[in-house]
Amino acid sequence: MRTHTRRAVLGAGIAAAGGSLLAACSSGSAGTSGQDHAGRTVSRPEGPGGFVSPDGAEVGAAEKARATKGGTVREVALTAAATRLDLGGRTVRSWAYGDALPGKEVRVTAGDTLALTLANHLPQATSMHWHGLALRNDMDGVPDLTQRAVKPGASFTYRFTAAHPGTYWFHPHSGTQQDRGLYAPLIVEDPKEPLKYDKEWVVVLDDWVDGVDGSTPDAVLAELRKGMGGMDHGDGGMDHGDGGMDHGGTDHGDMGHDMSNMSMTAAAKPASGGPSRMMMGATSKLLGGDAGDVAYPYYLVNGRTPTDPETFRARPGDRIRIRLINAGGDTAFRVALGGHAMTVTHTDGFPVRHRDTDALLLGMGERYDVLVTVKDGAFPLTAVAEGKKRAGLAVLRTGGGAAPDAAVRPAELSGKLLTADRLTADPAVRLRSRRPDRTVTFDLTGSMAKYDWALNGRPYDPDQRYPVRSGERVRLSFRNTTTMWHPMHLHGHTFALGGGSGPRKDTAIVLPGKTVHADFDADNPGLWMIHCHNVYHSESGMMTVLGYRK
Repeated sequence: MRTHTRRAVLGAGIAAAGGSLLAACSSGSAGTSGQDHAGRTVSRPEGPGGFVSPDGAEVGAAEKARATKGGTVREVALTAAATRLDLGGRTVRSWAYGDALPGKEVRVTAGDTLALTLANHLPQATSMHWHGLALRNDMDGVPDLTQRAVKPGASFTYRFTAAHPGTYWFHPHSGTQQDRGLYAPLIVEDPKEPLKYDKEWVVVLDDWVDGVDGSTPDAVLAELRKGMGGMDHGDGGMDHGDGGMDHGGTDHGDMGHDMSNMSMTAAAKPASGGPSRMMMGATSKLLGGDAGDVAYPYYLVNGRTPTDPETFRARPGDRIRIRLINAGGDTAFRVALGGHAMTVTHTDGFPVRHRDTDALLLGMGERYDVLVTVKDGAFPLTAVAEGKKRAGLAVLRTGGGAAPDAAVRPAELSGKLLTADRLTADPAVRLRSRRPDRTVTFDLTGSMAKYDWALNGRPYDPDQRYPVRSGERVRLSFRNTTTMWHPMHLHGHTFALGGGSGPRKDTAIVLPGKTVHADFDADNPGLWMIHCHNVYHSESGMMTVLGYRK
């Protein structure tokens, strides 16, 4: 097996991929800055000249600053390969890390160095992105931008300091591979953990299509790219205020308790690679209208279908920490634990002021940590596929009694719902108040009719970079001009919603016609992706690059 070292990849070959990436960093600018007269607003990208390269000296200096004395090196070996996966009542052929779904959890302590060697036994090139981590840029795992893709039969070692405790995960950044079985949790433990709890449960939510009746994510994308003909789901009106979720009352939209009257369907025309998976009529008030593009046959919790769910065991009175991760491709999940309230302690790895809730909404890529003091019995942890009239299920058992039915919908799903815009950062991680030095505005554009998702009307091009400079306070303004919701994700940083006091996050839901402001300090040099974490939207063009100027 041929092995790529980091130096070999970045020094000998990355320039050949993605438009001569590192060589271009020393060339002249090929674009216009788009700055206003004060130099604060950028709405047009620049060409590749004059940007910090992924393996530049600035990147090494930032990584050195993250390193802490006493940290250990955690070595892990993972193999990405085609395999058979038991989903519980259904076995499918897919791609995964090992033969487990989700992949085996990786756990380190903040300050440790993770050295994970990925061996690629897939028929395609692949990569590994560390979702939510502030890490060195050449380890971020974006082919044609920060590294060369790992070819079939090759391997690559990702080595970086895990500086910030929290709930994270990893997945490819190569085509639609994330919508197969290639994902796993990454838990960075806090050596000074302030929370007190007896047990911990890592819960990964997913929507599943791969290997079911011949379907593949690539075939799904090919079908979606044909569009919906005359059905225009874009070009909606836009509210330029700080639009958030509608929390009025307890009517959160149709959860589809009655499956017999299911209004949304997949298109009748079959697509190559299996039956049609295009979804029509999936709506949610909570998501501002259209809930999603893909009619998945299964919704999973920790890789299991509701008919054969995972059971987590504890004792009555135990205090449980549940780490929730939405690894789905096209589905927001509304989550509740029957018979219990949850106390939210973290979102996207960072602590918040504790808030109690009955239910949570997670867009793709989002994570929440909650604490629950468990009662005596058997209880459903239900993850409703928002607007799609289906759900995933796991079971918490502390005593006797019948297991919850697969179709159970606990009352808490219609109770108090907490979303990120109603949370406040813990004072220890609150972004200090500061006027933005630069505002970068992203209009989210496109429609289901043409399936032409983009940012500022431009489909992804790795040579287009929106410039920032180290030391700046940067405001990202996401303006959703479409009639679909988009979970927007920034690599290599966390931002604060609502200025400095909002929760620290790396993924935020932007509702149709709304604007979300996200502020961050530019303290991690390199070339960083910004994209919608709907796999099919990003692969159709809704992603771009934020680049640090030299």
